[in-house]
Amino acid sequence: MMLLLLAAAAQTTPVGPPSPEEQRWERCVELAVDDPAAGIAEANRWRMADGRFLAEQCRGMAYARQQRWVSAGGAFETAAREAEVARDRRASKYWAQAGNAWLAAGEAAKARTVLDAALATGTLEGLELGEAHLDRARALVASGDLAGARSDLDKALVHAAKDPMAWLLSANLARRTGNIPLAREHIAKAVEKAGDDASVQLEAGNIAAVARDEAAAKTGWTRAAQLAPDGPIGASARAALQQFTTEE
Repeated sequence: MMLLLLAAAAQTTPVGPPSPEEQRWERCVELAVDDPAAGIAEANRWRMADGRFLAEQCRGMAYARQQRWVSAGGAFETAAREAEVARDRRASKYWAQAGNAWLAAGEAAKARTVLDAALATGTLEGLELGEAHLDRARALVASGDLAGARSDLDKALVHAAKDPMAWLLSANLARRTGNIPLAREHIAKAVEKAGDDASVQLEAGNIAAVARDEAAAKTGWTRAAQLAPDGPIGASARAALQQFTTEE
């Protein structure tokens, strides 16, 4: 879940030398990334010494590195609430990180709530804004709100156009809702940006199949199976290819 790391690294860079608090945050995050257990210990010590939301956000980073997503989501939420009380603009980033963690935990409803909070602040910009819309789209798809997800994906494609995941999810949603021309256009963008991603190639095959383009379907599924021979994506691709074997 690279968004968690990117969002943390993208915190506002201070003008001039970093303060002692900022220096400690940087050290804590380095620990959280390189040695999560040590990062948690440092965050706990700092929290006891009034580290407030910076210590809590560092703890969330460490939990995320350990893939303890429920703990990470809770830590990021706490950091966001405390940052809001302190009127610190980083609250929006922490809400977004919480949403990303709750999605990883399979808690779409919680993710939607905190991502609503992140976007309501109006302070997210650029890639961070796009990624927040992308994550909310994922949460909306999981809850069955495909129209709402389409709106968020359209915004994600504006602000996070360099992220192949945005194009992949947009193509997938377009296929599911029957907009095959849009699906083909957007999966081509995803392939252009991440053609070595098995999930992108699997979806390219799926869309080609719906469009009755047998050659392109075979190409996408074959490439997906090659890229992920041992995982569920590869298994899905091989299963899809079986129809051609049966016909022959």
